[in-house]
Amino acid sequence: MRVLAIETASEACSVALFDDERQIARVHHVLGRGHAEALVPMIAALPDKGRADRILVSLGPGSFTGVRIGLATARALGFAWGAEVLGYPTLALVAAQAREDRPGAAVTVCMNGGHGEWFMADFAADGMPDGVTTSLSPPAAMSRPCQTVIAGNRAEEFAALRSEAGLVALNLLPDAAAVPLVPDAMLTGTLTPIYGRGPDATPMVGHLSP
Repeated sequence: MRVLAIETASEACSVALFDDERQIARVHHVLGRGHAEALVPMIAALPDKGRADRILVSLGPGSFTGVRIGLATARALGFAWGAEVLGYPTLALVAAQAREDRPGAAVTVCMNGGHGEWFMADFAADGMPDGVTTSLSPPAAMSRPCQTVIAGNRAEEFAALRSEAGLVALNLLPDAAAVPLVPDAMLTGTLTPIYGRGPDATPMVGHLSP
């Protein structure tokens, strides 16, 4: 089965095409902005223009605009190709990338959020969430419990604030090439963005039910 993975929730924009779990092709760019202009040409550059039986797309949390662009593109391609479209939490992807570097590790993911805050979530050694996703200011994050392995584009900054011996910080951006590492239980047909931060700044939990 051909699978197209789309990741647009951060300053990175990436796509990858798989035959089952064997990677056929990958395109990954750190754009900052411009996902709307870049995403479709990146998919078109893949073999067979990325055509797949299943599409896996990031739900966030992350860039509100980036997540919406990825979801809109995945829905349109799914309709055109008659493909199944499933979403995955972006922080679960980052945790999976970290476990590839540190097998068997529980992971705290720390990613850039909105309004100067950080999106944070813990994941057990099996890749499943251990608690809720929150949005915290850096000072508030200092008192938050964390795992020894911290991953994400704010991992180094968070580890420096904690000043604890033994912390391992992995500076990672989400990469579509690692989507097959996300546990199947984290995939959902409910294509609702995970915002991570409500309009009143109250931490929220994304809907992850399949």
